[in-house]
Amino acid sequence: MADNNTFQHPLVGRYAAKEMRELFGQQKRIGLWRRLWVALAESEQELGLGQITDEAVSQMRAHLDDIDFAKASDYEKQFRHDVMAHVHTFGDVAPAAKGIIHLGATSCYVTDNADLILMREGLRMLLKRLRGVIAAFAEFAEAKADMPCLGATHFQVAQLTTVGKRAALWLQDLVSDYHELSRLEREMPMRGVKGTTGTQASFLELFDGDADKVKALNTKVCERMGYKTAFAVTGQTYPRKYDHQVLTAVAGIGVSAQKLATDIRLLCGLGELDEPFEEKQIGSSAMAYKRNPMRSERVCAISRYLINLPTNAAYTAAEQWLERTLDDSANRRMSIPETFLAADVVLSILHNIGSGLIANEPVIATRVRKELPLMATEKIIMQTVRAGGDRQEVHEAIRVHSHAAIARMKQEGAPDNDLISRLKGDPVFSKVKNELDDILDPSRFVGLAPMQTREFIIEHVKPILAEGDAIKGEGLNV
Repeated sequence: MADNNTFQHPLVGRYAAKEMRELFGQQKRIGLWRRLWVALAESEQELGLGQITDEAVSQMRAHLDDIDFAKASDYEKQFRHDVMAHVHTFGDVAPAAKGIIHLGATSCYVTDNADLILMREGLRMLLKRLRGVIAAFAEFAEAKADMPCLGATHFQVAQLTTVGKRAALWLQDLVSDYHELSRLEREMPMRGVKGTTGTQASFLELFDGDADKVKALNTKVCERMGYKTAFAVTGQTYPRKYDHQVLTAVAGIGVSAQKLATDIRLLCGLGELDEPFEEKQIGSSAMAYKRNPMRSERVCAISRYLINLPTNAAYTAAEQWLERTLDDSANRRMSIPETFLAADVVLSILHNIGSGLIANEPVIATRVRKELPLMATEKIIMQTVRAGGDRQEVHEAIRVHSHAAIARMKQEGAPDNDLISRLKGDPVFSKVKNELDDILDPSRFVGLAPMQTREFIIEHVKPILAEGDAIKGEGLNV
């Protein structure tokens, strides 16, 4: 039950899905610390440290997840050190290991390695979410690949495109995010076993100056935790610039999502699109008829928050002194989990939108019909000249008639564009009079948009969808 007398972070209490909330919870984090301590002890034992007994390792393994957080909190009040608090808490339930837990290590052995593991698992969750979002919008794009609509530049009417081609533009951004997150997940290293200032001096001491054993220790621990590589060099921490790289890539989801959601908001305002709308959903507390694009608005709101989070990582990396300072710790406790939680929420809502997005074809077609005669004037000029007309005379006639048609719509409020009927009544266009309606077929004005859309889905989307399963929209409040 939520404590309604204290602040509850909306990302946790209102929006984010259970899986991502739990990933960055204390149970998962400290459980990783304990697994890292076991991996260190087992590897040290294999390399000949006799003080680490089978009983010690066995007791540690028996208590990986039964964490007494109350006791750890009491220890932290005494020591003012969270890692040492959990070393003692772990030692209390694994007494045979009490003297060897954390042997040769510094706090960043568990904190940094655990953070990298959590970020890698977070990337894997986001990649599943992205596959779901990409699949939803790809289905929409493919279904609407041939549907002509007004293109817009500067939010002014431009040449025609198709509804599906516009969705392909959104997809292209999401596909780019997917590839960058995939690269980071695939290449992510561990900090490894590096010691207090990254020199591995403490481990060299443990192994009586045997550098090969120190290197082997690093390799064994990484392999036990499921990693093939570690940072080649570190200070006490792994380079905080890496956090900035990861968080920037994750926040890229917010960039893509806000652009997409903003387009949907604009098109909802024009009546061309509608978000999914539930039977009992209320659009406005005052205006009962309203059907506001609240999901897309929420995407924009959380994306804006997400886009700003990597700035913390940038300043943290820039402010680190020499081998390390502690001004990174408190910031990273917030900025890293919040980035992943926010991205998870954004993708969850996007999946909900993409799975139920409605294209209102009658509205779209009506807007096309109103504007298309003006777009068709260049084709009409060329067709009339080919039929024997004088180019300058034809151009002047279209100029006069088009201005009159525009004035009728803007100044008289006419709902339709009567340019074609005006041209049909002008002798200048008598030879092409019967061809004018065919010229206004919208499909003749969309260029290669349908082909581009389908080719993009085949070449760039389908391979992503074949990579694995997907998580659908399942946040608390999508």
